[in-house]
Amino acid sequence: MKISKNVAFLIGLILIMLGCADNKKNIAETQTVTESKSQLPFSWEAANVYFLLTDRFNNGDSSNDVNFDRTRETAVLRGFEGGDIKGVTQKIREGYFNELGINAIWMTPLVEQIHDGTDEGTGYTYGYHGYWTKDWTALDPNFGTREDLAELVKTAHDNGIRILLDAVINHTGPVTAEDKVWPEDWVRTSPKCEFKDYESTVTCTLVENLPDIRTESDEAVDLPPQLVEKWKAEDRYEEEMAELDAFFERTGHPRAPRFYIMKWLTDYISDFGIDGYRVDTVKHTEEYVWEEFKAVCEEAFDRWKAEHPDEVLDDASFYMVGEIYFYDVNSGRSYNFGDRKVDYFNDSFDALINFNLRSSANRSYEDVFSSYSEILNGELDGYSTLSYVSSHDDGEPFDKERAKPFEAANRLLLAPGASQVYYGDESARTLIVEGTNGDATLRSYMNWESIENDPQTQKILEHWQKLGRFRRDHIAIGAGVHAMISEEPYTFSRTYNSDNFTDTVVVGLDLPEGEKKVSVAGVFEDGSTVLDAYSGVSAKVVDGHITIDTSYNIVLLEQTSK
Repeated sequence: MKISKNVAFLIGLILIMLGCADNKKNIAETQTVTESKSQLPFSWEAANVYFLLTDRFNNGDSSNDVNFDRTRETAVLRGFEGGDIKGVTQKIREGYFNELGINAIWMTPLVEQIHDGTDEGTGYTYGYHGYWTKDWTALDPNFGTREDLAELVKTAHDNGIRILLDAVINHTGPVTAEDKVWPEDWVRTSPKCEFKDYESTVTCTLVENLPDIRTESDEAVDLPPQLVEKWKAEDRYEEEMAELDAFFERTGHPRAPRFYIMKWLTDYISDFGIDGYRVDTVKHTEEYVWEEFKAVCEEAFDRWKAEHPDEVLDDASFYMVGEIYFYDVNSGRSYNFGDRKVDYFNDSFDALINFNLRSSANRSYEDVFSSYSEILNGELDGYSTLSYVSSHDDGEPFDKERAKPFEAANRLLLAPGASQVYYGDESARTLIVEGTNGDATLRSYMNWESIENDPQTQKILEHWQKLGRFRRDHIAIGAGVHAMISEEPYTFSRTYNSDNFTDTVVVGLDLPEGEKKVSVAGVFEDGSTVLDAYSGVSAKVVDGHITIDTSYNIVLLEQTSK
């Protein structure tokens, strides 16, 4: 419900009298978002997505920290740390994501994980990351309950934020003493992928002891006995079977392994209204699987919107972004396996994760921005990419030492396309943890203490916040056409024109501190007033320039009057 300005003002006065300034700030932020979210156009092509490992972000409920007797000592950062769904909801309510300019949150898989752990050469590990599924139809209690997820989605939507979950169709979790292998007509346990060509990338197991779903099969299969036994013990077998019958009757799909999993994943759309899926291990599954998955997801999303008209944010369609390891935006629409090329955008993905930006340290801003804009407005027109500077399984991030957090923000948040902020990018959370093996070093717990107490961390965070809000508020940043205005000092414009809506901005980087003269010729007319969203200072356009005096070396210019 929208809070009127008068009511909000009175509430604010009462909160001040009670010494609750922080709560007043949260109410004001919620009001602002509620009033503005319908006015700001949204496009997945320009989204600012926050990616977090649910277990490593924020512990909102310590009572669910241990389940299924997962008490064995693990290798460093390879056990559950306590983060959960409630912890994410808490930070949404506090305004953390709104302050960062985030308009979508991508969370690692929440489904029930294998109950035991494994030791596959990296030290004993539990499924804290969410990619070791035991039961797609249940949430892992370490992450929370269905009620928690429903509250999360509603709270996010109330704040103008969309929710992406993570879809895994390629494999089950590893086999352990507690977690039996699924039947042979469901999974293969060999050979191990060699990644030499299409066949040795798709029809194989990613690693040892990670059973590969037979996604190529159209043969009808019975449910795994261990799943039937589990559902009966939980007194939900009849309900689950009735829903499966209805799904297969409605879709006409055979009762093949992949379609069972698609049904279970689309339930999170039908039941909770999630807005999209980040899809795991895309190139390890036949490309037609993703066309089928997109179709059932869109159908489920359309049904949810029809049944919940008051909860629909806008007319944006269901979003699917795929992870094809080492896909590069410069590859355009195709991924090359060596012996064949595959177009994963065609009737499947709205975007693919872009592995290029994180290796752009030796390229100029202009080189990166202009090349991305050309591709996104050319070969990839109508689609997009999701770029990042660090992630959960990429051992070669843009700035592993976290020595260039300001430049990292500039490169990511001002790049054409959609942006993926990995949790802690905005606070320089360490990516080097002593005693870790493999990707565990990238997955330390969120550094909330540094955000609270360290002035340098706060300065870094403020920079990410300002750029993030500017990106969120200006669709031109991600979805517009890029044009350089001046090489030195470096300034550029972005312009977006679509559906009777125009958005134009000018950005200057590496400018002198203090007084600076910035060219806006051909973008903003003489006599108009522009605001520098970074400093909050306004200036008039005179002879194609503005003169502005700030203590920063960056300007984010938007027109406020003609």
